[in-house]
Amino acid sequence: MHDGMTLISTLAAAFGLALVLGLLAQWARLPALVGYLLAGVLIGPHTPGFVGDVHLAQQLSEVGVMLLMFGVGLHFSVHDLVSVKGIALPGALVQMAAATAMGGGLAYWWWGWNLGAALVFGLALSVASTVVLLRALESRELLHTGNGRIAVGWLVVEDLAMVLALVLMPLLGGRGEGSTGGSLAVTIVTTLLAVAAFVAVMLVAGRRLLPWLLWQVNRTGSRELFTLATVAAAVGLAVGAAALFGVSVALGAFFAGLVLRESAFSERAAHESLPLRDAFAVLFFVAVGMLFDPRVLVEQPLAVLATLAVILVGKTLAAGALVLLLKYPLSTALTVAVSLAQIGEFSFILLSLGQSLNLVPPEAASLVVAGAIVSIALNPLWFSSIEPIRRFVLARSAWARKLEARDDPLAELPADTPHSSLAGQIVLVGHGTLGTALRTELGGRPMVVIDRDRDVVEKLRASGQAAVLGEAAEAMTLVQAHIAKAAWLLVAVSDVRGVPAMLDLARQLNPELRCAVVAHTREEAQWLRDAGVNEVLRSQQALAQALARVVAA
Repeated sequence: MHDGMTLISTLAAAFGLALVLGLLAQWARLPALVGYLLAGVLIGPHTPGFVGDVHLAQQLSEVGVMLLMFGVGLHFSVHDLVSVKGIALPGALVQMAAATAMGGGLAYWWWGWNLGAALVFGLALSVASTVVLLRALESRELLHTGNGRIAVGWLVVEDLAMVLALVLMPLLGGRGEGSTGGSLAVTIVTTLLAVAAFVAVMLVAGRRLLPWLLWQVNRTGSRELFTLATVAAAVGLAVGAAALFGVSVALGAFFAGLVLRESAFSERAAHESLPLRDAFAVLFFVAVGMLFDPRVLVEQPLAVLATLAVILVGKTLAAGALVLLLKYPLSTALTVAVSLAQIGEFSFILLSLGQSLNLVPPEAASLVVAGAIVSIALNPLWFSSIEPIRRFVLARSAWARKLEARDDPLAELPADTPHSSLAGQIVLVGHGTLGTALRTELGGRPMVVIDRDRDVVEKLRASGQAAVLGEAAEAMTLVQAHIAKAAWLLVAVSDVRGVPAMLDLARQLNPELRCAVVAHTREEAQWLRDAGVNEVLRSQQALAQALARVVAA
């Protein structure tokens, strides 16, 4: 009974404080997760007042990690994963090595820790939080873009590397069987084979078995049973993968979603599990906050600043430089670099194991938690700075502009583009769900598509559609789309805040250009009309009119 009341009181305090502080953070124009972290600090054991059960909170937050990774797998196909292996595999491994060297060198040379402790500390700083990254990508609608897929693929490689690191860590403490070179090699090979076996089972057997099971549940017609089956699949397969193959529960849940992605139930499974994913993700941030001891900021301020420098500056510069060296554009380099400028769940797992093996000193945990909280809180601000930094660099660096042009051959239309597509044409900005439907409805009308996703532009060109990679708010992109001779500018993106500047620039090149945009609210629609947009359609109103025409026909 006592344990049950502890759980209830911990949950009540966690959700209640997270709600209040999350709202206050939003009103202060800060990310809501800053409020969630502060809620954890307030109910943690290092601050006065009510003290929640840290162990229970961490266990519940682990469920959130599994459900979140399951949801990502539902929207991340095997093709997406394979398509980014050329950058994610070498990039993640080299970046982790660089960050480990920076963090380990700091601990070994400055603080005087032994080599094993320094290595564990460096590894803890090298791996980013999947939860934080996914929340950031989803909130900015970047998850399904080329840059978003690269960032997620990069973290999948990091998770796989951490599985191997967790297996090998006992060797650093002298408790493993791998004290000789031969047995160490056997341990590494065994771990890699286990991971390969898990992936093979999930992609071959799981792809057939899991959809079949959900189909049987769906035949009952019970929504609650389908929701239960979805959650059971995510949690059960994640735990089973950890028990049988030694991989992390997060990775197991990701591959469970990945195999279900190919079935007809992927969208419904994602929808049914969304409320639970959101609720448990909040618990993850609260659990992180509960680990934080504010005294470390007073007792070891220089050590905290040095730890943050590795996370926010060292990792960021290393990842960005690697992406540029692999000949990807500046926008990709900035997105990946910012995505990795934080640490999270795997860092705590590593430190926990390191402490149980007596590898790291007690202050290591405080430094890592302090680095995690500050970097997680700052990460949304880093994401908001991507586009301003990109424009600043391109405006002031001829080398950067040359690099961007070199890295983006898709930013120019091919020389053999038919002239019939470049006079009186429609310039369509955005080729997501709405843009795809528009292009289909417009049939054979001459058109040039502008999109920020490299994969989308490549597929459009392969199908014979004229398409340009770039930002429609930039003059060179509009020039490449031959906006000067266009008849219409159709904007099919969800975020319309940049439309007035885009339209102003386009009409400097073509004063007669007409523009049509879809707005989501009445206020947004009026704002767009005031900005000079010729035709503004409200999404719900347009859908209602279309349905009314169907009924009246």
